Amino acid sequence: MEFMAQANKKFGVRSLLVQGLTFLSVLTSAFMIWKGLSLFTNSESPVVVVLSGSMEPVYYRGDILFLHNGYSPIEIGEVVVYKVKEKAIPIVHRVLKVHNDNTSGKQFLLTKGDHNDETDDRGIYNPGQKWISRDDIIGRVKGFVPYAGMGTIWMNDYPQLKMILLGTLCVLSLFSNE
Repeated sequence: MEFMAQANKKFGVRSLLVQGLTFLSVLTSAFMIWKGLSLFTNSESPVVVVLSGSMEPVYYRGDILFLHNGYSPIEIGEVVVYKVKEKAIPIVHRVLKVHNDNTSGKQFLLTKGDHNDETDDRGIYNPGQKWISRDDIIGRVKGFVPYAGMGTIWMNDYPQLKMILLGTLCVLSLFSNE
């Protein structure tokens, strides 16, 4: 009888270890896929979710965008995702003007959201900044899936939803047999 209790106790610990290793394996695989996509697309973030309505009617809030950051010069009219230094959230806007500096060979861009009024993005760049550089570009939009990122927006808008989802996943993983 005592032998059976010890066997059940060992089996419970072993089962818990297997579940933990499976969870780590899934996380590691997801990270490797993300890094592989980043290398393939030459973008630190190959997939982004549109968080605002500034690009409507082309892209709506919740659309998932697929990015690629090729080496060819960016053209007027392309939709790019860029990051302003010292600001956390990337911005999805269209290139309005391009300035090529012949002495340095660098490309500078002026952007604007399609749904925004007549003003360009200089108001959201850093103070005194008139252009964004090619280095600020995270990627060029190459494709999208409409509204597929709404879950991300809901979890950002309602942090309680994120906690409920994480709690539910933890409980389910603890009571799962596989």
